[in-house]
Amino acid sequence: MLRDPADLTASDYLDGAREMAAANRPYLAHLLAEEAAQRTTDPATAAGIRASFPAPLTTRTESD
Repeated sequence: MLRDPADLTASDYLDGAREMAAANRPYLAHLLAEEAAQRTTDPATAAGIRASFPAPLTTRTESD
């Protein structure tokens, strides 16, 4: 079932962020959490969301 992105709530984005974190997709989790934080009206709650899903390092470590 497809949903209109305009109908998604902060909770929907936060659920997605948790799913991406569990799937070891930290960058997607961070992006979804950022959207959830932007849709949250309480600054303290938004700060908590951002702290829970910090931006991952963008540098890659190569292994042999």
